[in-house]
Amino acid sequence: MKDNLAFAAHRADPLDDIAANEVDTDGAAAHSSFLNDLQVGLARSQKSISPKYFYDEQGSTLFDRICTLTEYYPTRTELGILQTHAHDMAVHMGPHAEIVEFGAGSLHKVRLLLDAMEQPRRYIPIDISGDYLNVCAQSLRQAYPSLDVQPHIADFTKEIVLAQQAPALGRRVGFFPGSTLGNFEPGEAFRFLRQCARVLTGGALLLGADLVKSPAVLHAAYNDRLGVTADFNRNILARANRELGANFQLHQFAHSAFYNAAVQRIEMHLMSTCRQAVQVAGNAYTFAEGETLHTENSYKFTVDGLQQLAVQAGLTPGPVWTDPARQFCLLWLDAPAHHAG
Repeated sequence: MKDNLAFAAHRADPLDDIAANEVDTDGAAAHSSFLNDLQVGLARSQKSISPKYFYDEQGSTLFDRICTLTEYYPTRTELGILQTHAHDMAVHMGPHAEIVEFGAGSLHKVRLLLDAMEQPRRYIPIDISGDYLNVCAQSLRQAYPSLDVQPHIADFTKEIVLAQQAPALGRRVGFFPGSTLGNFEPGEAFRFLRQCARVLTGGALLLGADLVKSPAVLHAAYNDRLGVTADFNRNILARANRELGANFQLHQFAHSAFYNAAVQRIEMHLMSTCRQAVQVAGNAYTFAEGETLHTENSYKFTVDGLQQLAVQAGLTPGPVWTDPARQFCLLWLDAPAHHAG
């Protein structure tokens, strides 16, 4: 599962206002992408849908609830690391830094960095859920009136173009907390880090990652007793019903999450509890009893493996901050002053 995941089928320049007709165009593009990806995914032998579609407003709200659950250790563990080491991280950032947060979510974690930094100048949060992002951004502006907050509604897994830094700004530092890198397939993770090396030229990336640990701990984190994660998982079907006119019967899909140790990842599925047919945009898709819709992978890492991947992507490993139990880590990765392309 992510902890600050942002994908989108629409984009906007982070420093420009979006005209009303552009918003409508982006909304239509998002609808079309969701419909196309769902239909393609349902036609596969292993039915699947990208986890980027979890995060409409309802999904984002449910995920915020997950982050408060006793079983879900990543959020509180990463917050503890930030609380303990934010000053050291801020020293590495230097004065007047600009933060670009990929998958900003509720903008909660970045506050720990902002409080420790020396006169941060600009903050560009990137997220899929535009309404949710804008509300959170306005709250952040009120809390940090001297900070230039420029929300960016975009798909950070695709090419991102950011405006050049103003001369008065310090380093551009990417912030990617919450183990979201684990939601990518290995090739996608490599391409994302390559993009960071380009977008953050001369700056750095502060990357959060969930580490390999006991399968029992992982199982509990994705199968909470209150069923919030199950509701979050099924929300992708509810969203298809709301936005695409599909007719998924939510009570006929069971939440299934398990750790696949051979590939070091949690897999999340929705299992059909009976034989049924689902209609999406006039097309029927049949589920056998026990057949699943694969909704997410969440890879777990070792520090050495992450650092090797970063080097391959053109980043230079620096300090590593972790909790005493080594459940989670935050890595500092320098971006080269001149990107190789």
